Amino acid sequence: MKNIPDTKLGKMYTEHIQHILDKNIDALLDQYTDDALLISSFSKAPVIYQGREQVKEHMQGILGIDGLESDIVFWAETADPETLMITEQITMTVGGEKSEMRFADSWVLKDGKIAIHFAGMVQHPDGSLA
Repeated sequence: MKNIPDTKLGKMYTEHIQHILDKNIDALLDQYTDDALLISSFSKAPVIYQGREQVKEHMQGILGIDGLESDIVFWAETADPETLMITEQITMTVGGEKSEMRFADSWVLKDGKIAIHFAGMVQHPDGSLA
């Protein structure tokens, strides 16, 4: 992981990625509110997950990741309300195949947990732009 600031949200993001690397879905879910909303564009069409069980369904995809490298290209955070907006250059290995892509993640926190997560794909592994 590169270019992560030494802030409260920087530490939370680092833990988030470590949970993914550890394939620890329960610890990852503990970072979310029980009624969290996650909007994903990973499949080139928006998919909305509401609540812990549906967010858990989305997180099952991390079980196939064998390696993940995240290089932060853009980072912005606010304290009140507590928000995070980042763009990441990602390299990961899934099924023995290495892929490179660019993500844009935004979090809105409530009581220190992710209440809204926009999980956006900016550039897909095939090079196409979202």
